Amino acid sequence: MSLVVALVCLPCAVIPAVMYIKNLDYYLEPRTKTDISPQAVSILIPARNEAAGIADAIRAALATCDIEFEVVVMNDGSTDGTDRIVLNLAENDKRVRLENAPSLPPGWNGKQHACWCLAQTARNPILCFVDADVRLRSDCISRMANFLDGQSLVSGFPQQITETFLEWMLLPLIHFLCLGFLPISRMRTTTEPETSAACGQFIMTRADDYFTCGGHSGIKLTMHDGLRLPRLFRTAGFKTDLADLTNLASCRMYTSASEVWNGLAKNATEGLGSPTLIIPTTALLFLGQVLPFMNLGSLIYQQINNSSTSYWFHLYSTITLISVVSAYLPRILGITRFRQDWRGAILHPFGIVLLLGIQWYAFGRKIIGCKTSWRNRAYV
Repeated sequence: MSLVVALVCLPCAVIPAVMYIKNLDYYLEPRTKTDISPQAVSILIPARNEAAGIADAIRAALATCDIEFEVVVMNDGSTDGTDRIVLNLAENDKRVRLENAPSLPPGWNGKQHACWCLAQTARNPILCFVDADVRLRSDCISRMANFLDGQSLVSGFPQQITETFLEWMLLPLIHFLCLGFLPISRMRTTTEPETSAACGQFIMTRADDYFTCGGHSGIKLTMHDGLRLPRLFRTAGFKTDLADLTNLASCRMYTSASEVWNGLAKNATEGLGSPTLIIPTTALLFLGQVLPFMNLGSLIYQQINNSSTSYWFHLYSTITLISVVSAYLPRILGITRFRQDWRGAILHPFGIVLLLGIQWYAFGRKIIGCKTSWRNRAYV
């Protein structure tokens, strides 16, 4: 029976590892220089109670080089003085502009409404939506604008700054899930919505294509623009792509355990919001990323107490070790490639268990009709 379980676990561990390694050849930084002269960019920052970091976000954006740009901040009902900070910066630099979002209409998510309003106030042909907790490097915007050539929407994952336990346990799994289960080569040869992905922290798009497909007005109530917006573009026949932003931007997305849990839970409600998705995903992740380590513990226990040397025991041992190495390999590669915390990599199976716990927590809340709350707003 143990051998059968090990055999079932093997492909669930090996296939994501192979996909992850293959995707590393496609998920690359945008080129530094091209023959293309990129169009001007509007850097658009939605901000709701971001007084603690909005000045740093704007200063980082203002350091952008090699391209014409403006920085527009949409104050989304802030009560902490965010607007005053932006106004002070705007007085000293005419490239900065403050806009105030109208009251949130029914049927809208706050961020999507702020982004939609931002797009309507932008003056340049390229729109770049950047979260207020993202810190851009000086060449990020110009290189991504070059990368946009031939595409309608491009995105990428900044380096994730993780300091607390749940941050470094869970946030690096974003790369693992994206690169381990999304075939990037297929994404680039098709406009199928199912093969798309983006990171809501940084999304760049052509204004014409954005308004043609409806932009954020087409995903009004979503909590997961990184999932829904590229799908909207692809449904309209537009191409989308991903680039590695590890060395071009950074982001401290959450700063506490409660923020990590609630932030991932709000996205999980949409990402795996039905039994047809959450059950097979749970099985796949548990079989490939958790059970091999349990098998390894059983193997060590048997070896200590039995010292078996049978053929079947050696076969079971070999399969289990291959599965464990396969589960660990993407996380080890992530330490060097994406500068992820080594502690989360070592505790990978426990991180997967935590992630699955959040998925089921969010799913349970959805089933019983609980509202999703974020930034002091509640959504059904």
